[in-house]
Parts: sequence; C-alpha cells; structure tokens
Amino acid sequence: MKTNRLTVGQALVMFLKNQFVERDGIENPFFAGCLGIFGHGIVAGVGEALMENHDFRYIMTRNEQASVHIATAYAKMRNRMGTFACISSIGPGATNMVTGAACATINRLPVLIIPGDIFAYRNVAPVLQQLESPGTQDISVNDCFKPVSRYWDRINRPEQLITSLPEVMRVLVSPSDTGAVTLALPQDVQTEAFDFPEELFRKRVWKIPRPRPDEMLLKEAAAIIKASKNPVIIAGGGVIYSQATGALKSVVEQTGIPVAETFAGKGSLPYNHPSNLGAAGVTGTPGANEFTSKADLIIGIGTRYSDFTTASKTAFQNPEVKFVNINIAEFDSYKHSALPLTCDAKACLEELSVLLEGYRVPEEYIERTAGSNKEWDEKVSEFFRVTGSLPVSQAEVIGAVSEFAGPLDVVLCAAGSLPGDLHKLWRTSDPKGFHLEYGYSTMGYECAAGIGAKMACPDREIYVMVGDGNYLMMNNEIVTAIQEGVKYNIIVLNNNGYGSIGALSQSIGSQRFGTKYRYRDKKTGLLNGNTLPVDFAQNARSLGAHAIEANDIPSLKKALKEAKENTVTTVITIETDLYKGVPGFAWWEVAVAEISEIETVKEAYKNYIENKKKQRYFL
Repeated sequence: MKTNRLTVGQALVMFLKNQFVERDGIENPFFAGCLGIFGHGIVAGVGEALMENHDFRYIMTRNEQASVHIATAYAKMRNRMGTFACISSIGPGATNMVTGAACATINRLPVLIIPGDIFAYRNVAPVLQQLESPGTQDISVNDCFKPVSRYWDRINRPEQLITSLPEVMRVLVSPSDTGAVTLALPQDVQTEAFDFPEELFRKRVWKIPRPRPDEMLLKEAAAIIKASKNPVIIAGGGVIYSQATGALKSVVEQTGIPVAETFAGKGSLPYNHPSNLGAAGVTGTPGANEFTSKADLIIGIGTRYSDFTTASKTAFQNPEVKFVNINIAEFDSYKHSALPLTCDAKACLEELSVLLEGYRVPEEYIERTAGSNKEWDEKVSEFFRVTGSLPVSQAEVIGAVSEFAGPLDVVLCAAGSLPGDLHKLWRTSDPKGFHLEYGYSTMGYECAAGIGAKMACPDREIYVMVGDGNYLMMNNEIVTAIQEGVKYNIIVLNNNGYGSIGALSQSIGSQRFGTKYRYRDKKTGLLNGNTLPVDFAQNARSLGAHAIEANDIPSLKKALKEAKENTVTTVITIETDLYKGVPGFAWWEVAVAEISEIETVKEAYKNYIENKKKQRYFL
C-alpha cells in the first residue's frame, strides 16, 4: 500500500479538497473552502496546512459563529450540494460556533465544524482556555457540540482520521441525516505526522441518490388522495432542496390540489400561480389558513411541521383530516400519524403523478383557490401602498424592495418581525428567491449569511433585510465582505427596539417591557428614557461599506438603485414605525403567566386558555 507522510492537519485539508458530489449527473466540489479565525489551538496544525494549500480557499472571518452562518447560507443556496469547513481554536472560538451548529442542524443544512481541542497527551494540562473537570480528563468545551451535531468525533491519534473522515462525509452529504458535523482536533495531534494511505486522498464523488417510495405505500397514498375532497399540499424546504418544484407544479396543475408554503418552502410555486395559497401557519395568509383548517387531507412534502406551520397544532380543524407525508427523513415522514412515504420528493411526485391520472379536485375548489390567491395579492398591494406618513411602515419598505428586486434576486432574513411579514408579503418568483432562516430564528444570521448566499449565487442580487436588533448582534462580517470583494445589499430597518418580541410581549399582557432601545431613567430605574442615538449608517461606513440614509419610500427607492449599481457592499438605513405591523391570521402558543397582578396579563391568559381548546393530538 502506497502511503503519504503528512501531518493530521495536512491530511485533513488534502482530503477535503478531493470530495465531490453528484446528483442527476451534475458533479461539483463539495467544499468551497474554509472559514475561520486562527488561535493557538488551530494555527500550527490546520493553519499550516491551509497555508500550504492555496488552492483551498481560506477566508478570515470576524466571529466564529458568523463563519458557520456563512457556510449554512451557502449550503442553503446550493440545495445542500456544497458547504464550507469552519475552524477555530479551543475555548471561546469553539463555543462561539455552537449557536451556528444548532442553526445548521435544525435547518438540516450541512456544515463541517473543526474546533481545535486540548492536548491529547495531557502533560501540560490545564492549557489556556481548557475547561477542567474533577470527574474526568476526557472532556473539553467541544463536548458542547454533541447535542447540536449530527455526527461528532474527536481525533486522539493520527490514524483515527482514516476511519473518521468517510463518516464525516457520509453524514454531510446525506439528504436525510445532514446537519452540523463536528470533528474536534487536539492541538498536538494536528501537528503529528503519519503515513496515510494514498487512497484516502483520491478524488471521491459522493453520488446523491433519489430514493423511490415504497410501491405499496405509494398506491395507498394515491387512493387516499383520490378519495379526498378538500386536500391541501404543505410544501416545505424539502421540495426546493430536492429540486422538485417542477414536479410539484405538474402534479398541482394535473390535480388542482392547492399549495400552502412553509418558510423554507416558499418559492415552491411562483407567488402568482393560481394554486398557491401563500404562507402557511402562524405567519400565514387568511386563505392558506382557511383551506388547511377545513382540509380532509394534508399532503406534507419536505416539511418537519414546526409549530409555526401547524399554528401550535391548531391549523387542522377537520375532525376527519388525514396526513400523507413525503419526506426524505423517516423521522419527519411519520409525523402526525401520517402515511409515510420516506423518499426523495422529486422522485415521489413523478411516480405519484402517474397514479393520480384522471383525478382532479372539484372545479369549484380550484376556483376558490384561484380567488384566494388573487384576493391576497390585492391585499399585499394595499400593504405596500405608500401612505406618505413617517416613520414608514415595515410593509412599505418590504414593498419597495420587492418591487425593485428582479425575479431571480434573493431576499434574506432570519429573526424578528420581518420574517413573518416577508412570509406573507414577499412575491417570490424563483425557488431560491426567498432565503429565510427560521428553523432556529437566529438573531445575527443575516449580515454573515448574505456573504454565503452571494458566494453561492454570484449572479444574483442579494437583499439582506434586517432589523436594528439583529444588525447590532453581528454586523462585523461586513468587514469580511469588503475583504473578500463580496458585494451584497443590507437594508437596516430601525424601529428603535426589539419589534417582534415587543409585539409578542404586548400580546401576552407584558406591555413591551424591556424591548425598546432607551436610556435608563434615573428616577424610575427603568429603560423608559429617551431613545438611544445609534447611528447605523456611520457604523456601516466605519466597517468599510457604502452607506445611504433613506428617510422615506422615494429616497429608499433611489438608494436601492444606487446600491445595485455599486460594486461594494452597501448598507441602507431607514427608520420604521414600531407599532405599524401586518396582522396575524393564526395563533401561536406562547405561555402566559397563570397568576399576575397586571390586568393586561390576566386578560391575555383568558385568551390563551380559549385558544388552547383548539389544539389537537394526531394519533
């Protein structure tokens, strides 16, 4: 057996460079490079290897959590067919990545996380940044990654890398098991040399299969669908990751079954398709919620049925409702006691189409669906209408950006009140035009993720829409964008507070306590003084971005035009009204204090108990 004597760090980088994926005959490198910040626990091993391998791109970021967000956004835009490796030292650099790992795993997106670790030979312990345990010497802060990783390993001997790396790739490229993969590398082991087999470094192409549905279950599913009178499809992210949007459109037009979309599934059908009911669930449209409430059959495709999709288990009120789930993950296909079709969405829809030949929902049902689509689009235009009052509403800003963006451009967001409004209002024409991280709703995701989205799709214009609270959490990656020449657009909506949680606080009777950006009043001791004077535009300029201050919708439109023509990342700031929101059309369960001296809380608790009566178990 031929061998190649390399350090563990060198062997790791050599291996990553030679991993490829193929689906439907299209082959691509799986890793676009490496993101991270060097520290004493990674620089001598993996750091030296990256310096030797200039053809494996290394990008220096400003926060390790942001590294993972960049990789996650890249993987999302690439339909999970590519990602980055993310490195850090042991200590805070490693634990900074835990939030990013949770975000990737919850959203079922592949990211490779490589934190440095304590010395395997232990003689110098405790080293700088080492977490000591009186109960064991075989633990470090990297054990925190275990619950948020789909695969976790620690390399304590060089030869362990030979058996670990194939397992790392098995999970990363798996459509059903993917998520964050953590490979902890003790800092001494990274630098140790070993005679690795050359076979480990050959080009390897991981072929991504399209598992077919079980024939018997598929026939049963077709029979259930044919017997239904009011079926509704809930399209989740799996439709888009499987590139099944064309197959979905064919089935929908063949059968007339309407579609409601989750956050990850928005774009499964164009917004103006007459069978598109719009957003599902808590942040859903009135039509989608009405149709799902009365449906006798829910066909869930690539959805994990989060509480936002099910309106905390109140969305499906028909006592006879049944579920058929098409999902690559067995865990999700069985949810709601469904008939489980554990398979690839595209493959299943193509086969299901044949079995549904001759079936079509009643024309009256189709007409009602089309009417609902048209009615909601007219309502969206009303929300987008410029009133001229200041501060502008969030819906007006969304309208201006939506009307300016091209059909292939991308809106990107993650947390706050913006995701809900975007879910309802954004007019999505392309499957990749709507990039929402709402599995973990990670504040701070946006400014970092915009870099990953742009690198994955350099020909698309990326519009990051972010509230002031989210912007303040992780605007530092603007520096990384300038460094790498990655140009995207950031629209900061400043409502001087945490708008989303403030509204939620108000809904449960807590009167927006502790959610506004105010000075602390010396007399009351509360945060109810004057508004804090944060200059977002000046902050963006200080980080190297081009900044534009808009104060109304006409100036925002002018700023959007200027931003598109710019060659550097541009930040547009605009003040929005904290209280002008888009109404919700479904309930979301957030527990309310059962006992309180506050009258508004008492009233909220009464409403809470009433809404809980609509919740259902699906057994």
